Amino acid sequence: MSTNILIVDDEKAIRDSLKIVLEEEGFKTDIASDGEEALQKLSENDFDLVISDIKMPKIDGMQLLDEASKKYPQLFFIIMTAYAEVKTAIDALHKGAYDYLIKPVEFDDIIARVKRLMDYRKLELEVKSLRGRISSDSGFTNLIGKSNSMKQVYNLITQVAPTNSNVLILGKSGTGKELVAKAIHYNSKRKDKMFLPINCGAISENLIESELFGHKKGSFTGAQEDKMGLFKVADGGTLFLDEIGDLPLNLQVKLLRAIEDKEFFQVGGTKPVSTDVRLIAATHQNLMEKIKSGEFREDLYYRLNVIEIKLPTLNERKDDIPLLVNHFIEKYSNEMGKKVIGAENDVIKILSSYEWRGGVRELENVIERAIIFCNSEYITPNELAENIKGSSVFHGYPDSLKDAVRNFEKEHILKTIKKFEYNKEEASKALEIGLSSLYRKMDELEIPTKSLSSDED
Repeated sequence: MSTNILIVDDEKAIRDSLKIVLEEEGFKTDIASDGEEALQKLSENDFDLVISDIKMPKIDGMQLLDEASKKYPQLFFIIMTAYAEVKTAIDALHKGAYDYLIKPVEFDDIIARVKRLMDYRKLELEVKSLRGRISSDSGFTNLIGKSNSMKQVYNLITQVAPTNSNVLILGKSGTGKELVAKAIHYNSKRKDKMFLPINCGAISENLIESELFGHKKGSFTGAQEDKMGLFKVADGGTLFLDEIGDLPLNLQVKLLRAIEDKEFFQVGGTKPVSTDVRLIAATHQNLMEKIKSGEFREDLYYRLNVIEIKLPTLNERKDDIPLLVNHFIEKYSNEMGKKVIGAENDVIKILSSYEWRGGVRELENVIERAIIFCNSEYITPNELAENIKGSSVFHGYPDSLKDAVRNFEKEHILKTIKKFEYNKEEASKALEIGLSSLYRKMDELEIPTKSLSSDED
C-alpha cells in the first residue's frame, strides 16, 4: 500500500521541490498552495500525511491542522516553520502534529522523518489487526470444566486477573496453559491492550533475543532495518512467555532486568527502552530441578512466580470429559457442516477410562476424527480410533453384575493409586480401607503394585 502525501506551501519552489524528492523515494504526492485548497483536496482524496507550512494566506497551517484533525483523526501532520516560529511549531505538536521541520528544509532529513513516520504507521496498523484477531479469545469462553480442580483454577484467575502481578502457569502439554493466560488478560485492566504469546522453545537461540527485545539496523547479519521487539509491541498489555524453561541462560539475565527495571536494550542498541507489560509465564517442566542443575536462574523464578497456577491433567479431571466431548462435537460438526449432536454412552465410558497422555488436545483430536467418520446424529465406538478402544478399560457392557462391580472396583482403585503416585498408604486412606485390604484387592484384581513406567526407568 503506497503512502499518499499532501504538500501545502504558498511558495511554489518549495512545494514543487518536495514533490520531486518524495516521489523519487516512491511516495505518492499532491500539492496545495494554501490551507483552503488543502481542505478541498483532503475532502476529495485519502491522504496519509500532510506536510504543511505555517504562514500561508487565507487559511494558515495552524487553522488547517485544527480543522483537518477534527475531520480526519487518522491523518498525520508535519509542520514546517522558520526559526522565529519555533514556539508556534511546539504549539502545533500540542494540538496533534506528529513532527516539525525548520526551514530551510534538508531533503535527507525530511525523507528520513517521513520514512520513520510511515514505519510507525505500518506497525500501528499491524498491532490493531493483531488485536482484532485475538480479541475473540477472551474471558473464560474456551475454558471447559466444572470439576473441583477446575473450579479452583477459575477462582485463582478471578483473584489474580485484576492485579498487575506476574503469574507462572504450570501444567503438562495439553492442559490449556495459554487459555488460562488469555482468561487472566481479558479479565484484567489491560484487556483493551495487546495479549502477545511467544513460545520460548520454538524459536532458535540466535533469534529469540531479537524477537523479545528488538534490534537496531545493522546489529547482525540480516538486520536490514530496525525492529521493535514484543516487549515494546505489547507495551501496556500482557506478554505470555510459554515454555519459559527453554529460555537460554544469557537471556534470562536480560529478562530479569526488563522485569525489575521496566526497561531493556535492543540488540545493537545503546539507549534503554522503557516498557510496561504484565508477564505471564508457563512451562511443563520442573523449574526447581532446572534451578538445581544450573539451567534456570533462581532470582528469575521468584520474579515470575508471584502467583502460581497449577493446571490439572485431563486424567485428574475426568468428570469434565462429557462436557469437553460435547464442546468439541459442536465445534467440529459446525465446521464440517454435519448434524452430529452427541456421543453414545459407550463412547463416553471408553473416553472416561482412557489414559490421556496428550491431555485435552488429544481428546479434541479424537473427537475431530470421529466427526469426520460419523454419518449419524451420535458418535458410536465404531468412529473411535483402534488405539482408543484397545487401550480402554471399558470394552462394552459386562455379562453379569458381578463382572460390572469388579470392573468398576478395579478402575477406581487403579485411578486412586495413580493419583497418589503408587503410595499405597495414602491411597488406602483415600479409599477408606485398611492397607492390608488394599493389597488384597490389588492382588485379586491383578493391579500392579508399582507403576510400569518406573520399572522402565
